Amino acid sequence: MDLPRPVFGIANSLTGQRWAWRGGLPPGDGLDGRGDDDALLKHLFRTRGGEDADFARLKSPTLRDWLPDPSVFADMDRAAERLADALARDEAIVVYGDYDVDGATSAAVLIRYLRSVGGKVGHYIPDRLLEGYGPSAGALVALKQAGADLVVTVDCGTQGFEALEAARAAGLDVIVVDHHKAGTALPPAIALVNPNRLDESAEGATHGHLAAVGMAFLLAVALNRLLRAKGWFAHRDEPKLIDLLDLVALGTVADVAALRGLNRAFVTQGLKVMRGRANIGMAALADAARLSRAPMVRDLGFALGPRVNAGGRVGQADLGVRLLTTHDAAEAAGIAAQLDALNQERRAIEQAVTDAALGSACPSPGCTIVSGEGWHPGVIGIVASRLKEKLGRPAIVIAVQDDGIAKGSGRSITGVDLGAAVLAAKDHGLLMAGGGHAMAAGLTVAADGIAALDAFLNERLAAQVAAATAEKSLSIDAAVAPRGLNAALVDTLETGGPYGQGWPSPRIAAGPFRVVDARVVGENHLRLQLSGADGGRIKAMAWRQGDSELGAHLQGAGSRPIHIAGRVKRDDWTGGNAVELELDDAAFAG
Repeated sequence: MDLPRPVFGIANSLTGQRWAWRGGLPPGDGLDGRGDDDALLKHLFRTRGGEDADFARLKSPTLRDWLPDPSVFADMDRAAERLADALARDEAIVVYGDYDVDGATSAAVLIRYLRSVGGKVGHYIPDRLLEGYGPSAGALVALKQAGADLVVTVDCGTQGFEALEAARAAGLDVIVVDHHKAGTALPPAIALVNPNRLDESAEGATHGHLAAVGMAFLLAVALNRLLRAKGWFAHRDEPKLIDLLDLVALGTVADVAALRGLNRAFVTQGLKVMRGRANIGMAALADAARLSRAPMVRDLGFALGPRVNAGGRVGQADLGVRLLTTHDAAEAAGIAAQLDALNQERRAIEQAVTDAALGSACPSPGCTIVSGEGWHPGVIGIVASRLKEKLGRPAIVIAVQDDGIAKGSGRSITGVDLGAAVLAAKDHGLLMAGGGHAMAAGLTVAADGIAALDAFLNERLAAQVAAATAEKSLSIDAAVAPRGLNAALVDTLETGGPYGQGWPSPRIAAGPFRVVDARVVGENHLRLQLSGADGGRIKAMAWRQGDSELGAHLQGAGSRPIHIAGRVKRDDWTGGNAVELELDDAAFAG
């Protein structure tokens, strides 16, 4: 079948890409930001898998329209009943979280909720370097000996067979709240709430893209409903569950969960809650990140999330949970400042490991795997993401420890299920531990087993990668003349958000322009001033392209007209109706 004509006729851009309409669906006439706003939004929704019948609830995502009955999930009612019993008996509850943002926010959701209904609840976050990912037998038994009656693991536990067996033998009840892929066997838990169980209900499985924090919130909804039915709130105030959505939004975006369906409602409403700054820990975090305006989606992933993560990566693992659950303003400010400093330290370590990893990376058909001794395990996930972006294929970065045990973290590309491949490697006896989801995975492997793992994953993933990268193309949502890049277009596009993983921010093609000025600024970024023949002018930023081939072409464009493609947004520095474009690609016109 013949491909549709490329956008602006560009079949080979300056980065060697064909500019193709997203989903192969060109927009209708007049969709240039000055015509029918709803028509443009409907086009955006269709190309992201939305249905016209859902237009109203896609345009304004609310919990009322998207929240399922929590009871559709396997073991949800059992988990709620056990928690309700623990509250009635005044039992000691411990929330056992992972050390990343999803784990911290999941723990914070349950801790804040349980405390608000009178629960006696603490937390336990394992040390990344000393204890590794997930519940450990030693930690669970120690918690029981210290007086815990019930442990709720969040963002971990689905693969915790040995640890949960030890907990059961010690007489400790455990509820697992997770979202990582499960196998046919499940660990011994009082309840395992996970939409990615193989035996999940059909409706529950449609929510397999939720982060663990989303599942923790749904458990709070189920428990709140049960407590109401039991008369728990006859003599105490019922908490407002919506107040927890700032935590849900942060964890969802930072964990790169697909912003489809319920997740879009979580993030939309969570940002509204965040603007109120009721959670003093979240407010202190925003202040430490020097956000002078209300946070937006990108701030959750690039400003707030990394600071929470820094505690688990290079600092004290439970700093994030403590920050997000404290009611002491001074404590919040102190922890936020500590996390900000740790984030700076993390960036320096990350750059060193990234340079080393890029230097040792070799072309591979399915998955690029690099390993090194002395690499900090706390940054390998971020480095894997950098390699994935650079190489255009899944990447796993492995830190080899002195004892011959190696810890790895991987990131994938759309269309390649890395989590399933890692589980398969574990089933084949190639890993000591491992798990994850489609876009990210973690593993533990013997150092002398890395080569076998490399061969297995490349053979398993080669076909998926080939299909996902069959044609190097850049997806375009709309094409406009230079003057079409205006504030009205930005406002319309923002209405179609929130954007992120699985619901990509619209990419607009525009031109032709002439490059009025091009200069390298900051950390190798290219700043451009562009002018169109119709009077349209815009500032564009090409991040990390100062010394690239694309950057060289743009700096040497002279008077040659060019088309540009990228994501348009309000100019935060200039303000008013000024807009700027984050440039992804360019092509000479004509």
